[in-house]
Amino acid sequence: MNRKRIAIGALGGTISMMADPSGGVNARLGAKEVANSVPGIEDLAELDLVTLHKLPSGSIRFEHLFQCLAWAEQEIANGSAGVIITQGTDTLEESAFFLDIFWQHPEPLVLMGAMRSPETPGAEGGANLQASVITACDPASRNRGVLVLMNDEVHEARHVRKMHTTRVNAFVSPVFGMVGVVQEKRVQYFRPTVRKPVLPVPLEYTKKVLLLEHTLSDDSDVVGFALKSGYAGIVVAGFGSGHVSVSMRDALIEAARQVPVIVCTRTGAGSTTNAVYGYPGAEIDLQQNGILMGQWLCPRKARLLLGAALWNGYNQEQIKQLLGHWGASQ
Repeated sequence: MNRKRIAIGALGGTISMMADPSGGVNARLGAKEVANSVPGIEDLAELDLVTLHKLPSGSIRFEHLFQCLAWAEQEIANGSAGVIITQGTDTLEESAFFLDIFWQHPEPLVLMGAMRSPETPGAEGGANLQASVITACDPASRNRGVLVLMNDEVHEARHVRKMHTTRVNAFVSPVFGMVGVVQEKRVQYFRPTVRKPVLPVPLEYTKKVLLLEHTLSDDSDVVGFALKSGYAGIVVAGFGSGHVSVSMRDALIEAARQVPVIVCTRTGAGSTTNAVYGYPGAEIDLQQNGILMGQWLCPRKARLLLGAALWNGYNQEQIKQLLGHWGASQ
């Protein structure tokens, strides 16, 4: 039987980092070096290895991700059964969701990384890469969009979050849980993945969206500053199930007359509510004044979705409908 062709693109991150003479670790390994360090990986699939960048993940920008997207789509056009992107874990959840917004193919796009650099005892990057190849090869991974593979766990891009700074089990999907596991060299899925409406790749992506975490007794002036600075949308990580102070409420209502505004929850798990609280600054009041609720989307991912919508020229009603799809529980 012919082996499947899997493309692996390296962006950098801890999985590629080696000791630097100046201290600490730095990105030095490319896709070939990372793959060649995994015994037997060439037996799993025919691998096409490309080093796209060598970046710490905090330095990844939208242009890098659009380059990755174009490369991945070309690999699918060339016959790859799946694509893997290796990158740093600091922004892995955001990269995965960003790509999921635009990934239109049934073939899986798997993002993965490592919490420990290759020279560290217990380094798990090789195991993560092997599990990613297994996942990308499996027919059950088709029509699931973008997946994140860490610690033998498969997560959906929409739900996964990095919840610990250093542990190998840092990635979890609060409330929803992982969608599958890799065990005995095969992937086992627990439920179907509900695909969401994907957006066209925009011609330009210059419109900016502010993400603001709302905190106790903070100042709402930043909202006005954002509008004066040309931000085209605002996402607020609000209190509880999507609430803001009275002063922040007034600033956001004024802003919502000019740009789309979304309020999410800063708690880390759970959805915003729609019709529980009625005081000024709570969800009923905010929605009555044109502000959208993020539902199950975390603030970081709501920012990316709003940006993608604005780049495609979506109006307020279209953004509301899109948020209804991506922010839903199913």
